[in-house]
Amino acid sequence: MNKRDAPSAGEPVVHLSRGEAQAIGAGTHGDPFSVLGIHPCGKGFLARTFIPDASDVTALTLDGKEAGRLEPGYAPGLFEGKLKLRKPQKLKYRASNAGGEWTIVDPYCFGPVLGPMDDYYIGEGSHLRLFDKLGAHPLEHEGIAGTHFAVWAPHAKRVSVVGDFNLWDGRRHAMRRRVDTGIWEIFIPEVAAGQPYKFEIIGAAGRSLPLKADPFARRAELRPQTASIVTPRIDHEWGDAAHREHWSSVEARRQPMAIYEVHPGSWRRGDDGGFLSWDQLADDLIPYCVEMGFTHIEFLPVSEHPYDPSWGYQTTGLYAPSARFGEPEGFARFVDGAHRVGISVLIDWVPAHFPTDPHGLIRFDGTALYEHEDPRQGFHPDWNTAIYNFGRKEVLSFLVNNALYWAEEFHVDGLRVDAVASMLYLDYSRKEGEWIPNKEGGRENLEAVHFLREMNKAVYGSHKGIVTVAEESTSWPKVSAPVHEEGLGFGFKWNMGFMNDTLDYFSREPVHRKHHHDAITFGLVYAFSENFVLPISHDEVVHGKGSMLNKMPGDEWQKFANLRAYYGFMWGYPGKKLLFMGQEFGQRGEWAESRQLDWDHLDDPRHHGVQLLVRDLNKLYTEMPALHARDCEPEGFEWIVADDKENSVFAWLRKAPGHPPVAVICNLTPVPRSNYEIRLPEGGHWRELFNSDSTYYGGSGQGNSGRVPARTEEDGHVATIHLPPLSTLMMTPE
Repeated sequence: MNKRDAPSAGEPVVHLSRGEAQAIGAGTHGDPFSVLGIHPCGKGFLARTFIPDASDVTALTLDGKEAGRLEPGYAPGLFEGKLKLRKPQKLKYRASNAGGEWTIVDPYCFGPVLGPMDDYYIGEGSHLRLFDKLGAHPLEHEGIAGTHFAVWAPHAKRVSVVGDFNLWDGRRHAMRRRVDTGIWEIFIPEVAAGQPYKFEIIGAAGRSLPLKADPFARRAELRPQTASIVTPRIDHEWGDAAHREHWSSVEARRQPMAIYEVHPGSWRRGDDGGFLSWDQLADDLIPYCVEMGFTHIEFLPVSEHPYDPSWGYQTTGLYAPSARFGEPEGFARFVDGAHRVGISVLIDWVPAHFPTDPHGLIRFDGTALYEHEDPRQGFHPDWNTAIYNFGRKEVLSFLVNNALYWAEEFHVDGLRVDAVASMLYLDYSRKEGEWIPNKEGGRENLEAVHFLREMNKAVYGSHKGIVTVAEESTSWPKVSAPVHEEGLGFGFKWNMGFMNDTLDYFSREPVHRKHHHDAITFGLVYAFSENFVLPISHDEVVHGKGSMLNKMPGDEWQKFANLRAYYGFMWGYPGKKLLFMGQEFGQRGEWAESRQLDWDHLDDPRHHGVQLLVRDLNKLYTEMPALHARDCEPEGFEWIVADDKENSVFAWLRKAPGHPPVAVICNLTPVPRSNYEIRLPEGGHWRELFNSDSTYYGGSGQGNSGRVPARTEEDGHVATIHLPPLSTLMMTPE
C-alpha cells in the first residue's frame, strides 16, 4: 500500500501506490486520514498532502522550521516526502506556484474531536447535546484554532467539507468516518466563524450528490443562497433570570396566556419594503405587545427556509434562525428583551415534514436517511414534502435535540408543534392503498407517538417552565396529558372545535343564529378534556377565508359590533387565547406574507376601537383570576343562561377559588334587550367590567351605567339588566 510500483533496494519507502494516489486526486478515497498527514516511515516519519494548485511544497513545523521538502506523487497535487523530525507533530506546508506562495496548516495531522462516549450515546440515540457535537463549531483543538465539522451520513462513500476556504473543492478536505455511528468529522485549522460551507457527498451508489447544507447549521445564507455559515455559540449576556424563575415556579395552565401570533416578515416592513431585523422588531413589537397586554408572542417558524410563501413551514435549517432577520444573536436579543418586560416567546416548530429542496435533508447520503424509502410512509401528499422517519433513532434524536436547542440556546418559552394530526395518523390525507398499517394493523403512527412523547419528556425534563402546544385537529385522546398517564405529554392543545364552531356561528346572519344555538353550547361538553388554547390563527385569515372583520355578517356597523362581541365572548370563554396579528384592530383584507399589516386602518376610529377593546380584554383577562386561573378545569365555569335560543343570549360564570367571579353575558342579535333577568351567585351590586358596545370601542353606548343591583329572592339572586345589541358584557360583584 505504501510502496512504489518497483522500488530499488535501499530506497526510502514514501510514495503512495498509483491506485490510492489517483483516488486521492479524484476525491474518491474512502479513508484519507490513513494516507494523508504525518505517518511513521522506517525509523522516521513522512508527510503526505494534497494541494492541487501547488508546483512546489515544503513541510514546516508550526513555528516555521523546515521539516522536509516534498516530492510530487502519482497524482497531480499529491506531494509526499521524508521528514527531518524525531517525533510526530503538527505541520504546515509552504506551497508555491507561478502565481505566488502561501501556507496551509495540515488538517490530517489532527486527531478526532469526537470521542468514544459520543459514539456510545449517539449510537444509543440518547445524546441530548448533539448540537454541540454535530455541525460546525469554531474551537481550539490540540492547540490550534479552527473549526470542527461533523455530519451523519452512514451510507456515503466519501464526505467532504467545501467552502471558499478550499475553493469548493471536495478533494481537499475529505472527512474521517467514524464507523460505529456513520458520522464523518474533520477539524480544519484556520477556518473561522462567518465562512460559508456545505457538505459534498459521494453517495452509496458512487455518485456525487447535490451539495448539502448542514442539518445542524446554526446559521445559513440569505435566500436564494443556500450555504451554511460557520457560527459559534450565542455570545449574549442574558438578563431574563427573573422571567424564567417565575415560569419555573408556576403551573402554566393556571396562568394568563394571551398570545399574539406573529409572522416576523410581515408584521411591519422597513421604509424600503424590506424585512426588519430582530433588533428593529424588538424596538417596535415588544413595546406594542406590552401596551396591548399580550403575555406571549408566538412566531410562525423562525428557522431557515428557502421559500417566503411557505411562511417558514417548509424549513431546511431547523437549527438556524432565518437570515432574513439578521444574525442569530439578534433573535437571542429579541427573546431577552421580551423576557425583561415579562413577555414570553413561543416559536412554531415543524417536525411534521420537510421540503425536498436538493440542498436539504432529502436523500441526504444518497439513501432515504431522514425519510422513509416507501413514499406511502415518507412522502406527504398535501404539501409535496418528505416525512421524517420517526422510527429511526438518529432521526428522533435529531428532532428532540432541536427542540432542546431552541430552549437552551435562545431561551424560548415554548414550542407550538405544527400539524400534529398529520404525524399521528398513517392514513392522513391518504386513500386506501396509499398507506401502510402499523405493526398492529392500525392507522396510528406508533413511531410518531413515541417521538412526541420522547420530545415532550426531554423538553419538560430539561427546561422547567417551558410549554409545548399541539396543533392537533382530531379527537386523539390525552394530547395534553402527561406521558406517565399515557398522554402525548403536551402542555396545551389548540381547540380547533371551538374555532370552527364559533366562527361558523358568528358568520351567520343573527336572524338564523337561533337555529345553530348548539354551535356555542356544544363546546362546553369537551372544553376541559384537554388544556386548551383558543386559536384565531393565521390559517383562518388566508386563502379566501377572509379576515375576522369580513367573516362577520351585516352592514359596517354590525360587522364591527359582531367582531367586538366575538372577542368579548372568546376572552370570557375558558381556555388560553391566541390572536393572529392584524386581527386585533380588525384588518379588512386577508393576511399576505409579502407586505406589512394595514396599520393605516388605525386612522379609522372603528378599527382603533377594536384595538382598544382587545387591549382592555387582555388586561382584564390577566388581572382577574376568575378569567384565567381555571381555564382548563371545569370548576372554573358555570352556565347561567344556556338555553335562550330564541333571543340568542348566553351567560355564564367564570370562577377561581378565593377570587370574585365574573359573569359573562352575550346578546348575539342586533336587538337590544331591556329588563333581561339573569340569576347571579351573589346579591348586591355587580360592577360592569367590560361592555363591547361602549362608545370607547365604537359601539352605540348602551349599557347599565356601570353597575346593576342583584336582588335576593327565595330561590337565589336576580339582576335585571340591559343587553346592548350584538354585545358581550362582563360583571363582577362589588
